[in-house]
Amino acid sequence: MDLCDAGSFIEYGALAIAAQRGRRSVEDLISKTPTDGMIAGVGSVNGAQFGDDKARCMVLAYDYTVLAGTQGYFNHKKKDRMLHLAYEQRLPLIYFGEGGGGRPGDVDAEGVMVAGLDLTTFGAFARLSGYVPVVGIVSGFCFAGNAALLGCCDVIIAAKNSSIGMGGPVMIEGGGLGVFKPEDVGPMDVQTQNGVVDIEVEDDVEAVATAKKYLSYFQGATSSWKASDPLKLRTMVPESRKRAYNVKTLIKALADTDSFLEIRPKFGPSMVTGLIRIEGRPFGVIANNSMVMAGAIEAEGADKVARLMQICNAHGLPILSLCDTPGFMVGPEIEKRAQVRHVCRMFVIGSHITVPYFTIVLRRGYGLGAMAMARGGFHASFFTAAWPSGEFGGMGLEGAVKAGFKKELAAIEDPQKREELYEFLVGQLYERGKAINMAAHLEIDAVIDPADTRKWIMQGLKSAPAWKKEDACHSFIDPW
Repeated sequence: MDLCDAGSFIEYGALAIAAQRGRRSVEDLISKTPTDGMIAGVGSVNGAQFGDDKARCMVLAYDYTVLAGTQGYFNHKKKDRMLHLAYEQRLPLIYFGEGGGGRPGDVDAEGVMVAGLDLTTFGAFARLSGYVPVVGIVSGFCFAGNAALLGCCDVIIAAKNSSIGMGGPVMIEGGGLGVFKPEDVGPMDVQTQNGVVDIEVEDDVEAVATAKKYLSYFQGATSSWKASDPLKLRTMVPESRKRAYNVKTLIKALADTDSFLEIRPKFGPSMVTGLIRIEGRPFGVIANNSMVMAGAIEAEGADKVARLMQICNAHGLPILSLCDTPGFMVGPEIEKRAQVRHVCRMFVIGSHITVPYFTIVLRRGYGLGAMAMARGGFHASFFTAAWPSGEFGGMGLEGAVKAGFKKELAAIEDPQKREELYEFLVGQLYERGKAINMAAHLEIDAVIDPADTRKWIMQGLKSAPAWKKEDACHSFIDPW
């Protein structure tokens, strides 16, 4: 009732009960196992804002008060029916996932099934990925089959009291792996930092509100919006090129007021990803976070960005990239985390993007990392513009001098003179790599007043051809 517009929800399969007539009375089953633990139906979400045609939505909600939200025989049959409808009618899906997975004890099904591994539920649920927005919500325990469906969702929104795992305590103990409380299996301090949970919220009420907000970005533009004074953007990047700043504050100042919804904030924190609106129009946003590893791109951050790219490309959201990076992170330790494979996802997925893609270089644009932020290169974006604070190079300036002038620097015995030459050479490269010079050589498209950034983005969006669903080359969204 909180999720759907008033009076819009139509329930399917409300009369189902658990397949346990062989061991319990019908009256008991009606009383204790209503709907066989799965509330399912079609309603509208955000209809007042976007209209009924864009508000249609499928809802599948496990009921934890019925046999711990487990998956029963008729429960599965109902899901299969609803998932077929969702695909046929192209309905976005919101899935409430609390529950313990498969249910032993449905004795009525023993005559028609043995293990049930021929079920179509999981394949039918996964088939919706990239086809319609799929939102997962958890408040409480979500294990086994319930978690398997949750992991197929585009986004997972979970309350602080949640525990999520591919196996719950019963399965863990049954496998001889020890005895654990459900709170110990996949708690939020684990699942937010490892990237399983995209958005952590306080409780189920906030979870529903967040799901409605998330879905709204895929329902269209809003007719009314507010924005802060664009002149504030001129002072967001510090004058000192070595000082960090909060790029999330910058994103909020650039976007419409209260429109920034961050995704996976505790996972891959050197990158920031989320959804915003500009003049009411929805966008995906990616940004380097100079407050973590100076904004260098690490494996986890690259995964986070690559997946947001897929979500936006599948459902037609243009992408805004805010670049301020010294490049991909390097070193023996980072290579242990499969850096080579993970960061290159940005190149491969970026090259297949069909939605409009805009790159703004806020400050540093160095090396392969900067190229990845621009979906492969500065001429791969619809436009690549820089703020006056922009600086560029094939690699970090200091490193370039140390590597390129190693012999000349080593030949100077006086440490002070050696340092003077080093600073002189860095200064030369800095002047050469300034945004103005980059634009003069046509390696970027423009140097713009930060206060004009929203104007540039909107003009770019109006100039790009209209996106059509069939333009999305990648037909599904990687669960990771």
